[in-house]
Amino acid sequence: MKYDVVVIGSGPGGYVGAIRAAQLGMKVAIIEKYNTLGGTCLNVGCIPSKALLDSSEHYHAAQEKFADHGIQISGLKADIKKMVARKNEVVSQTCKGVEFLMKKNKIDIYTGVASFVNKNTILIQGENDKKEIETDKVIIATGSKPVTPAMFNYDKNRVITSTEALNIEKIPSKMVIVGGGVIGLELGSVFARLGTLVEVVEFMDKIIPTMDAECGKELLKSLKKLGIKFHLSHGVTGVKATKTSCTVTVKKKDSEESFDIKADYCLVAIGRRPYTEGLNLEAAGLSTDEKGHIPVNENLETSVPGIFAIGDVIRGAMLAHKAEEEGVFVAEYLAGGKPHINYDLIPGVVYTWPEVAAVGKTEEELKASGVSYKTGKFPFKALGRARASMDTDGFIKVLADTTTDEILGVHMVGPRVADVIMEAVSLMEFRASAEDLARICHPHPTFTEALKEAALDATGKRAIHM
Repeated sequence: MKYDVVVIGSGPGGYVGAIRAAQLGMKVAIIEKYNTLGGTCLNVGCIPSKALLDSSEHYHAAQEKFADHGIQISGLKADIKKMVARKNEVVSQTCKGVEFLMKKNKIDIYTGVASFVNKNTILIQGENDKKEIETDKVIIATGSKPVTPAMFNYDKNRVITSTEALNIEKIPSKMVIVGGGVIGLELGSVFARLGTLVEVVEFMDKIIPTMDAECGKELLKSLKKLGIKFHLSHGVTGVKATKTSCTVTVKKKDSEESFDIKADYCLVAIGRRPYTEGLNLEAAGLSTDEKGHIPVNENLETSVPGIFAIGDVIRGAMLAHKAEEEGVFVAEYLAGGKPHINYDLIPGVVYTWPEVAAVGKTEEELKASGVSYKTGKFPFKALGRARASMDTDGFIKVLADTTTDEILGVHMVGPRVADVIMEAVSLMEFRASAEDLARICHPHPTFTEALKEAALDATGKRAIHM
């Protein structure tokens, strides 16, 4: 069988790229090593984690807030088995939806491990058979895997990653999370809400270290109120596990001081690495860089003409929506278009509660580059909609160029900011000013009004409700 495009990997980048290529008239095949489509995001990442986050948020609200709303509940209990079952159903429905889209767009699906025979021939090793297919172009979209150094003794039982954490069916008494980034904090908040004593060990002196520092400080305060304990500027020197528990040895940075933390689980969340094992890249004339990424040019084409790579296997943030945009980019480029991605305006989100969302430059980046900027800020505690819902933690911050007033960055901690951030993304795509944002009429009462007020504050300290 000969194809115009073969996509290796069916995660958000792969399946979206395959659909766009098919829409543009190409004959497309997609290869997935697992029995379900959707990759990490749909199966063991974005979708299942958000399902558990929502379930645990509902439980925590019932436990902590319902009485203040005049809702009396007795016999409240968290049924984590039911939560996991609901999560699995959400995953199943979503993955079946992707399969439907493949059929709708006449994309052939192959199940098995793909490897290059040469740059135009792909071998597919299935459970019981193998076959070769020919193709004109290839898109590598094989994603990433959690980083699990040998010293952690990762056993998938008591020393786990996010993959195993999503299927725990008994609420742990205590959990140690190594890594204060997005994945660790999201899953940590799930279990903390359900009653688990959670301790986070982070080597840096702050959490979510790649995001705006002020946002990290605000989120830290909120998570501490949830009961999560933090060991910042600490590293792990060893992990030992038994069948029923684990012991994590922790050492303070620049000190000989160390101590042990005993817990039911140690969740390793120190990052992810590009996944290219089994592809036999060498047969196609490809290699990876020192960090395991596949190098690509500005058109996402590798050093071998006709082979492209997208998503977590290439440089940049490991985000599903980045991979989707890159999948569309390659498909449109192959069709003769001139697509564009503004990597500076890819939003980032942390789905804790309060949520964290950001787009554009951080204050730290602007200071480092010497850009003259002004700041506007508005706290949710001053917002009527936030008081009505009892979600008053957090703020919105707008950073704008001192001379031109162009919005350079927007950073948020608060309720539903994962959705609110898109207003900022849209305006920044069209290079709007803080004044532009400040003069847009926002519905009242809504969380989005906080963004308007922050913009007003950036344009001459004109915030109305502060």
